[in-house]
Amino acid sequence: MLTKINHIGIAVKSLEDTLPFYRDSLGMAFAGIEEVAEQKVRVAMLEVGESKIELLEPTSEDSPVAKFIEKNGAGIHHIAYEVADIEAAIARLSAGGARMIDEKPRLGAHGARIAFIHPKSSNGVLTELCQVGH
Repeated sequence: MLTKINHIGIAVKSLEDTLPFYRDSLGMAFAGIEEVAEQKVRVAMLEVGESKIELLEPTSEDSPVAKFIEKNGAGIHHIAYEVADIEAAIARLSAGGARMIDEKPRLGAHGARIAFIHPKSSNGVLTELCQVGH
């Protein structure tokens, strides 16, 4: 079902303050910034090998990422696994009793189709399914 780790999402208070560490100090390839209005975040994508790091900056105090930072502080927000068929992955997980935040895929950053698994079904880790190039 899973093909690889697509990215790790990291909640940050400011892309401007955080991006230089990942891009310049760690030398990750910077792939651009995109706003995902539906999720009220600005996303900076960086590449390291086949995987990516997604820096998530809230654009509103009521965004899920702002609430995460308020509760937990900045840090790892989620891990995203790539799947070939997101509908089939959701169906398989649901049939197995997993609680889904998204029962149907929605559009995420960089044109990917995404769905989140509730952390209560994944031992406290917010887990994203990600299908690229549909």
